[in-house]
Amino acid sequence: MGYSNKKSKFMGLGLSFVAVSVVSVFGFLYLSPEFEQNKPEIQIGDEVYWNLKSNLKVNLKDESGIKYYKITYKDGKNDIVLDQKVFKTIEQSLTLDIKPPKLNLFSKIDDAKLQIEVNDNSKWDFFNGNNITKTVDIKIDTKAPVANVLGNSRYIQRGGSAVVVTQVEDENLVDKYIIFNDKKRFKLLPYKKENYFIALIAWPIDIEKFHKVRLEAIDKAGNKTITKVPLYIQKKKIKNQKIPITKDFIKNVSEFVLERSGETVPNDLEETFIYSNKDFREKNLKKIFEVSNKAMENEYVDNFDIKAFRRLRGSQTVAGYGERRKYYLDDRKINEAWHLGIDWASVKNATVKVSNDGEVIFKDYLGLYGNTIIINHGMGLSSLYAHTSLQKVSVGDKVESGQVIANTGATGAVFGDHLHFGIVVQGVEVNPLEWMDKNWIKVRITNVLDKCNKIITGK
Repeated sequence: MGYSNKKSKFMGLGLSFVAVSVVSVFGFLYLSPEFEQNKPEIQIGDEVYWNLKSNLKVNLKDESGIKYYKITYKDGKNDIVLDQKVFKTIEQSLTLDIKPPKLNLFSKIDDAKLQIEVNDNSKWDFFNGNNITKTVDIKIDTKAPVANVLGNSRYIQRGGSAVVVTQVEDENLVDKYIIFNDKKRFKLLPYKKENYFIALIAWPIDIEKFHKVRLEAIDKAGNKTITKVPLYIQKKKIKNQKIPITKDFIKNVSEFVLERSGETVPNDLEETFIYSNKDFREKNLKKIFEVSNKAMENEYVDNFDIKAFRRLRGSQTVAGYGERRKYYLDDRKINEAWHLGIDWASVKNATVKVSNDGEVIFKDYLGLYGNTIIINHGMGLSSLYAHTSLQKVSVGDKVESGQVIANTGATGAVFGDHLHFGIVVQGVEVNPLEWMDKNWIKVRITNVLDKCNKIITGK
């Protein structure tokens, strides 16, 4: 009896040891990184448009590394392996450029599928690793968008503006825009009827050479149509201006503007002015760009009726648009910047009136510009009033031509009381003199729209 109990206890201990061992082994296998159970990640949409000309990007990821992949094109008639590879070294992340299949030129296929199979380096599943297969629906689109320029301003000047009216059409359209010198993009706004668009564009003053302006339209499959916007150049003479800066100005004005704006003020006076006049100025301009472009969101243009903007009553022009200001400290040039508006001075705290109807989209302290108001007049056109003192409007207010909006002041980086008046086209400050000229507006903007309207409406 005693022997049987000892034998039973021994067998029980043995079984327990085996059980613990088995649990330990399975626990090790389950928790070990070498036996991870996460399937590879395939990064591509469930539905993809493809023009069968450009390569298709597929991203693969796996923590234990990619061991093998295979990508197959299937359209019911063709079954083509586009790419496959077995890896000897561990690759945790891959970006694949999948070349399109070579099909019969007369094949008319609208829909296909892409089968992507991936296996990883995990020792899970009896050392076979984790496997995943994803099937992607392919919409084949080889037709490029229609992109025509119906009309545009004939001339443009450095720092100046122009209008462009276009027809853009594609059932899979994803993007459309006007681009200046392959650098500066301008939004196209819906105009009059479906598939017609309009844009005010600008030649930014800081871009010296004019190369080309193009209309570009892109669809979901990557098909792209490029159409030239025919523009003639008018030369603009750039005026260079030497401005002496004193240490007192930097202490009393530059430092104050930075502090008021929540910026860190450098310890060195020269560095303070350079930061204020360059990097901080860029922040101010970025804000103007953001505010102006946000006002264009979801805008539809049916009519654009703009009158010539008027100068500050009884004022003298003390600085013009497009002046290249060079700043000197102790007779030594330390920085330079563009002056992007017109400065008018009259009496202290002179009344500021708006010239066209619009909506207030900005009213705040704007660094170098001081207390600033920006009014949206539609189609990406805004007017800017800087260095003001008393402001009599709020964001969201609708204003009418002739309405008093503020008084002139000396806020921001200024030497004295005046109004800085600016015109902004899609976030770019342009030459206000053009928009103050009734004949310029008629010839360069209104007449172009009248001709294009007849084409669009068929009248």
